[in-house]
Amino acid sequence: MSRTIATILARGGSKGLPGKNVRPFAGKPLIAHSIAQALACPGIDGVYVSTDDEEIARIAREHGATVPYRRPAELATDQAPKIPAIEHLVAHLEGQGEAIDFVVDLQPTSPLRTPADIEAALAQARAGDADLVTTVTEPSHNPYYTLVEVQADGCVALSKPNAAVRRQDVPAVWGLNGSVYVWRRAALARAARDGFWTVRIQPCAMPRERSVDIDDLFDFEFAQWLASRRKEPLS
Repeated sequence: MSRTIATILARGGSKGLPGKNVRPFAGKPLIAHSIAQALACPGIDGVYVSTDDEEIARIAREHGATVPYRRPAELATDQAPKIPAIEHLVAHLEGQGEAIDFVVDLQPTSPLRTPADIEAALAQARAGDADLVTTVTEPSHNPYYTLVEVQADGCVALSKPNAAVRRQDVPAVWGLNGSVYVWRRAALARAARDGFWTVRIQPCAMPRERSVDIDDLFDFEFAQWLASRRKEPLS
């Protein structure tokens, strides 16, 4: 029987915010929130963490995830792309006899998502024919009006020049929030080989207040403030 698994990739080294994946956040180590959200989803059959760090591995196991091995050093550098590391984990599990249909990759630095956000993206992936469903949010800056690029003469120009004068007159734009990626198994292997944008991708919208990706201390403190304002438990 084919299974749907969740993967969470967490390196030990972080230059923007050292130790962020295990930093206390709303009563738990940061990574523990993503693990709890995945475990709360009926559509997910197993939660696996790939890491090069012993403390992350210990905390992940304590909160219910499986850590099948220590990630190879060449897949855990600042320059190493993420998708080959996901493929490495999935291929390892298949080598142990797992049959995997969908891979739900959760970014550990996105603690404000809910299990319902994950289930919505998974349901969309199962109902459609896209290679990948990924969560997006309405961006704070629109490339048709406020995003600019520096030109050869040192001046700026709109990233997407247009003659429209109203937001309603331009296509809707979305920002990838990095929170949830639901891969079809074959598409993951293809993207690991050929690149992210070689697969067919559909968006699944999330609100901005659940879309913070923690990269530095400002992001961390802003996410903490948002978490403190939520009426329902974080995870």
